[in-house]
Amino acid sequence: MSTAEKTAGAEDVPWGEVTPEAARRLLVAAVEAFAERGYHATTTRDIAGRAGMSPAALYIHYKTKEELLHRISRIGHDRALEILEGAADAEGTAAERLAAAVRSFVRWHAGHHMTARVVQYELDALGDEHRDEIVELRRKSDAAVRRILNEGVAAGEFDVPDVPGTTVAVLSLCIDVARWFNVHGRRTPDEVGALYADLVLRMVGAGAQKK
Repeated sequence: MSTAEKTAGAEDVPWGEVTPEAARRLLVAAVEAFAERGYHATTTRDIAGRAGMSPAALYIHYKTKEELLHRISRIGHDRALEILEGAADAEGTAAERLAAAVRSFVRWHAGHHMTARVVQYELDALGDEHRDEIVELRRKSDAAVRRILNEGVAAGEFDVPDVPGTTVAVLSLCIDVARWFNVHGRRTPDEVGALYADLVLRMVGAGAQKK
């Protein structure tokens, strides 16, 4: 495993940054409800019920349902940025770093597919201020992948005539895993990550250098 892979693949304890325990339970319940029913169809009563708490208890920790969504989205996007910037900043060739970024990014979207669906597909439900904050994090994630691609082109590793467009394609390919991944399917998150890393390297003309 390359240095880039180790950097990009480090996993935190799920929701370990959310305290106290009651706040974490509510957040986990919100993720499940939003993923299953969608943000707008979910009520605060639904969330509290899943957490085994009263609706009034929810407001002790979160002022609104939108605040819960923002917390989920912020944590998820921070994690995405950590993965992608970690790979971009690591040692190794551009091909190695791109493969590490894709493997880890896809592995996260598969292994946390329920959370990722909420993080990636409920952006428009956020208020303007919170949405602007998350959009800025997305821009930084885009910049990390674009930097790897630009460096690969400059080094002669990649054949990419349109770096911005290819960046969008790479990120979209990885993110879409959250939409279809099934824990009972025939591939594990690691296997999907390896498959997508190979696909992306072929996309940028570096398939022969994937290892």
